[in-house]
Amino acid sequence: MFDKLQQGKELLKMRSQAKALQKQLAEVTETVEMGTVKVKVTADQKVIYIEDNGESRDEIAKAVNEAFKNVQKKAAQKMLQEGGLSGLLGGMGK
Repeated sequence: MFDKLQQGKELLKMRSQAKALQKQLAEVTETVEMGTVKVKVTADQKVIYIEDNGESRDEIAKAVNEAFKNVQKKAAQKMLQEGGLSGLLGGMGK
């Protein structure tokens, strides 16, 4: 009983740490200009904006963000199937 309670506390602690890290990553941004295209992204893999010839390309930014969200969900499912991060990395040291 106490083990499950302790595991729950640890899970909540890790979730809180992950949210704090994500918030910090959202504050780190990078803007790149190539030719007529300008893109601004955050370190937590979100597109803030895309401009081409000074025109906003919101639909492209939304599509890229949706793609990142979907692939992150797939990665999380894969990690759960493989036993978490330690399961995925477990074979690396062998």
